[in-house]
Amino acid sequence: MAIYVLFTTLTAEGRKSLKKNPGRIWGVNKEVEQMGAKIISQYKLLGDYDFINIVEAPNNNVISRVAIELGSRGTLQPIIMAATTIEDFVKEIEMATAIRKD
Repeated sequence: MAIYVLFTTLTAEGRKSLKKNPGRIWGVNKEVEQMGAKIISQYKLLGDYDFINIVEAPNNNVISRVAIELGSRGTLQPIIMAATTIEDFVKEIEMATAIRKD
């Protein structure tokens, strides 16, 4: 499964909704899982973004569908970034270096 970082910013409507029903976050997490992705970790942020989620999804199409579905509700603005574990990153560099030596 691929790893993605999902930054979200609440809209005015999203802030109203969250204030009225803070537990709605858990429901959204379940909906994300029903769309084929899995929330690995989740944090509330102070600054330019309201939340950061580390998400696993099988591919770019699934995470794109998640972002479109969540964003279309008008309660948040999502930004997605693909991520790679440091272990996988180091392996790729080592593999590229080995190929160049041959």
